[in-house]
Parts: sequence; structure tokens; C-alpha cells
Amino acid sequence: MSSQKGNTRPAKQHKKTTPTQQQNRERAVKKEEKVLKPSRFQLTDFLPTTKKEVELRGWDQLDIILFSGDAYIDHPAFGAAVIGRTLEAAGYKVAIVPQPDWHGDFRDFKKLGRPRLYFGISPGAMDSMVNKYTANRRLRSEDAYSPDGRHDLRPEYPSIVYSNILRQLYPDVPIVLGGIEASLRRLTHYDYWKDCLRKCILCDAHADMIIYGMGEKQVVSIAQELENGAHIKDLKHIPQTVYLCKEDDIPGGIKEDDILLHSHEACLHNKKYQAENFKHIEEESNKKHAQRILQAVDNVYAVVNPPYPTMSTAEVDAAYDLPYTREPHPKYRGKTIPAYEMIKHSVNIHRGCFGGCSFCTISAHQGKFISCRSKESILKEVKQVVQMPDFKGYLSDLGGPSANMYGMAGKNQKACEHCKRPSCVNPEICPNLETDHTKLLEIYHAVDELPEIKKSFIGSGVRYDLLLHKSKDEKSNEAARQYTRELITRHVSGRLKVAPEHTSDRVLHLMRKPSFQQFYAFKRIFDRINREENMRQQIIPYFISSHPGCQEEDMAELAVLTKDLDFHLEQVQDFTPTPMTVSTEAWYTGYDPYTLEPIFSAKTPKEKLAQRQFFFWYKPEARRDIERELHRIGRSDLIAKLYDNPSKQHPRAVYDPKAIGSTPDVPNKKRKGREEKPTDNRRKSAKQNDKRSKSFNPNFSGNHRRRQK
Repeated sequence: MSSQKGNTRPAKQHKKTTPTQQQNRERAVKKEEKVLKPSRFQLTDFLPTTKKEVELRGWDQLDIILFSGDAYIDHPAFGAAVIGRTLEAAGYKVAIVPQPDWHGDFRDFKKLGRPRLYFGISPGAMDSMVNKYTANRRLRSEDAYSPDGRHDLRPEYPSIVYSNILRQLYPDVPIVLGGIEASLRRLTHYDYWKDCLRKCILCDAHADMIIYGMGEKQVVSIAQELENGAHIKDLKHIPQTVYLCKEDDIPGGIKEDDILLHSHEACLHNKKYQAENFKHIEEESNKKHAQRILQAVDNVYAVVNPPYPTMSTAEVDAAYDLPYTREPHPKYRGKTIPAYEMIKHSVNIHRGCFGGCSFCTISAHQGKFISCRSKESILKEVKQVVQMPDFKGYLSDLGGPSANMYGMAGKNQKACEHCKRPSCVNPEICPNLETDHTKLLEIYHAVDELPEIKKSFIGSGVRYDLLLHKSKDEKSNEAARQYTRELITRHVSGRLKVAPEHTSDRVLHLMRKPSFQQFYAFKRIFDRINREENMRQQIIPYFISSHPGCQEEDMAELAVLTKDLDFHLEQVQDFTPTPMTVSTEAWYTGYDPYTLEPIFSAKTPKEKLAQRQFFFWYKPEARRDIERELHRIGRSDLIAKLYDNPSKQHPRAVYDPKAIGSTPDVPNKKRKGREEKPTDNRRKSAKQNDKRSKSFNPNFSGNHRRRQK
């Protein structure tokens, strides 16, 4: 009898499935369907990753073997795939070993044997430490570039770990480092996670060479030189590479036009030297005709060769037109790779960014000059996307590092030849910059005319300072107005993400970002177009706390200004020092690298929390600490602005409750003491009483729009 009861109870429980259980079951079914779903491609359509796959191609030996810290996704958005396909197109036999196990007997490093020419190492699309840890140095719960988001499939500093293993196993085989980790660590740099200055990464990795920036040209040049019998130690002439050598072996010796940095050892003892160094590093990274850079370290010199010229349209097209499957390797069937899911229905249309934001590494890696794809190449890729089985007619992004820089360059290229400004738009937009959005509009129109495209969204960040810029050319101004309207009416999915980053003009100057007044101006245009088109969309602003130069007072004023705009911020970020940025050098050294003036930075957890808490002024539990802090810094006048009721003269904003990132208009009830959070029961009750449905995204408040001052 007891056994029968035991058998019947589960059946009854099964009928009363909880919502969570139902969701889990649905996920399991979808996962199973994904596993069973046949691929559109054969195994040989991908670059080989195992000995078996190499044999399927009939190869006896590989020319180049790439090791990657990311999962292998055969897509032009992922560097290892681009490099592998580029080498393949050049006629080389190449394979990829994604996320090798660096523990135990190193079998993943041995399984493909010895390459004929060299090993290439890429740590992945992100710096491994940024990928692995938060700004508070806490381990992230998910690695977006690993199957099912697993965070244990790559080591810290994979460039160093992989290289040392390969050097141990194959001491005579050349090793070349590439990817953003090696690129940004090519000279003495501050490492936030170890809290110290570190040498050129070649010193710790014991590799032969670094490729910095985009590497298509370098990898082929290295292969060709080695193919012709050259020794890796003799390859000192290839542009956009870094190597170590003794002073006597520097080609041509130390020349008068070389930039000789303070040595690594000197920087260890004088932070101002490190700040001085960085100004030269950044300037030479963003020049048409850069100079060679040398830095003494460990009784040798790290030599940085000037970069290649900016890639032409034909060269960029060639990189994107390679035979990618645009899918993860079949070994990941049934698994989800978050980074791929985010971009699989997107198309990148250019490289480079001339914004020069002081906290950003894009220009350090891709350069400030824009390399554009042709309309034909873009449309070709879009047509590939629409053929994907799960494509529903919506492109998630048609953009680049900055969405609206496509087709922009200097009007007078001779002036650009001599320019060393790190930013073309800060402190003001360069008068030589062509800001016409016409070419970009032509791309949008051509894509949207395809019958399979229902809508193309712009998910990349938009530079509103380019849209607001008043050019002497009225045609450019008209194109900017047209772009703005079409962006808002045709390419926004309920919300438009922009990045003012701060409200203080002093802090924004240090960030190399436009004045917050420009955000006000753009928001007025955004709201006006929404009213005219009878649309109810929102702007989602992004902000950074604890940036060098930012004080608690600045964050308190940010809280007041964003409250006045009815933003309840959640999409926020603490400044994270990453190698090879102006902000990081200022944060570490205490000096502005360009002026060498002292600069304050919040560094301790207590200091950073004191700034970050102002983002969340609207949370009842934060009020007491914020009021205490405002009294301490002598800004008690801001308490009333944060917590008193808004003036009746301020009109209420009307937001679409269905739009992502908003809540509907609700009465602003006066409460004594702390505000209460609505409980689940109260929310249910409101729903039952036929009140407006609510989207409880905390980015927005009850939406009582204030007049902008």
C-alpha cells in the first residue's frame, strides 16, 4: 500500500506544475530540440579543431595552429575565426584549438602536433581579466564567450599561460601573440587586478612576437617570411608588431626620430614617468605616420613598429567576405554561447572609432581612422543572415564601434597625415572632419529594401554630438536631421541607448565626452520626434562612477539631474581600469598624462561605494547613507532636491507602459519618512482594478517629466 501511494503522489504533483518548473521543462525541451536539430553545414565547412577533422581534409601536417581563449565561433565578429579564415585564404593549412585545458598533461596542446610555421595565441575577444572579474575584483558568474556561459574554461592571462605551455612542449617553434590582451599589454602597463605595473607581456609569456591591433596583414606576412626560410628572430621589419631585442640588435640602432620611453624600471619608481610614457603611446597609435617606440626592460628593448596604413574598403571587404559559416562549431551543439546569441543576427559595417573616449580601448586596438565596408559587401552578409533558420526578419544591429561614423573621414587628407589628436570630436569636432550621414543612410535604405527584412535595429552606440553638429555644409546638416528622424522612427526597438557617461562638464572633459547640455538637446529632439510620430519610446542613458577626477559632489549632482529627467538608473558601471587607456594611467599614476597635473581618483572600496550609491538615491534603504554623506561633504542643499516632492509646475511625461525600460505614469503620493516599495500584493491589486499594466524595469520612475534647465 505504501508503495502504491508513493507512486501516485508524483503524478498528482506533476499536474500542479509550478511556473518555475514549467519554465525549466520548456528550456529542457528547447535544448533537446537544439541538440537534435541538424546543422546546415558539414564538419569540413569549419576550420579543424581536432586530429580527426584535420585528417578529414587529408592533411598530414598543419602550417599554423591557433589557440583561443574563446569558444570557436566561425563568424567575422570573432577574431580567431577571422585570423584563421585569412590564413586559409592565403593558402595555409590552419587549425584552431578553442579553450584548451591548461591543467594536467596538456593533451589539448599536443593533440595537433607541431605546426610547420608557428603557433598563434589569442586570449579572446575581451581582455581576460575584464572578462573574468568585475570592477570590484569579484569573479563573474558567466563567461559570455564560453558554451553555456561557463566561467572556468579559460585561465587568467591566457596569452601567458598558453604560451608558456607551448614553449615548454615545443621550445623551437615560433609563438606569436595577438588579440586585445597582447595588444593592450605591449608595453609597461598598469594591471588593476594585480595592482601593479607589469612589463611588456612578451617578458612573461616568453613568446617571440606580438601583433597589435587588427592582425590580418601581420599573420600572413609572418607566415610568408617563415615560409621563405627566415628565422622568427629576424622578423624585425613587419609593421604593427612588437618584439624584444638587445640594443645592438635594433635595426638601424636607436634613431633620432625614434621615441624612447622611460624604462620599465624607471616607471616602477616614478609614476609621473609612466604618465609621460602613455601620452606618446596613445599619440603614435592614432597617427597616419607613426614613429617607432622603444622601451628598455630587463636589459633588452621592447620595440614597437609603426602600424600599417588604415585598411582600404577592398581590404576590409576581403576580411568579411571569407567563407564563414556564421555558426558555432558543431562541437557546441545543444549549448548556448551568450556572445553569439547577442550578435548572430547583426552586421558590422565599419572598423575604427575617432571618439577617443579616455576610458575606451577601441581606438587603441582598431585605430581612430574609419575603415568602411562597401555597400555590396554589407548586403552580401545581410543576405547570409536572412538565410539563417531562426531569422525572423529583424536585424539586431547594423552598426560598428560607434554606429554613425560610417563613411566619415577628413576632408583634407593631407591635414590628417600630420594630425596626432587622439579624438576628432573632442574637445570640439574637428573642422576638417566630414560629418555627412548620407552614405550611412544609403546603407540603411538598401538593407531595409530587402524583402526579407522587416526591421533593422541600431544596437551600437550613437554619437549624438555628430548629429547635433552644425556643419558649414547644409547638405550635411540636412542628412544629420534625416538620420536622426529615421533612427528614432525606424531603427529603435522601444528604447535608444546612449552614453552621456556623466553630467559634470569637468568630469566629461576628462572622459573626452561632450557636455551634458548636448544630451539635453538631443533628448528634446528625441521627445519632439516621438510626439510628432505618435511614438512612445525611451532613452536609456549609461553612466560611469569613480572615473578619475570625479568627486562625490559630482555624483550627487548627477543624481539630482537624472532625477529631474525621471531616470531611475540601473544601467550603471563603476570605472574599471583596463590597460592602455588614458583614464587607467590617470587612475594609477595620479596625473593627467597630457598635462601632468595631479588628478584625484576614488580607489578604495569605501570611496567607490560613496560615489556609486548616488545612482540609487530612489531606493529607500539608501536614503539615510546618502543624506549622511551629503552633510559630510557640505552639500546638504541637495537633500531637498533629491527627496522633496517635485513642483506641480513640472508636467508629467507620458510613456508607453509596453515599451521596454519604462513604467507608466503614476500619482506621486506624498509620504512621510521613507518611501515604501510597492509589494507584489499591491501590484496584483492594481491589476485587478483595471489600472494600467506596468513594466517594472527600474530604469524609469513614475515618469513625471521635468522641464530641462
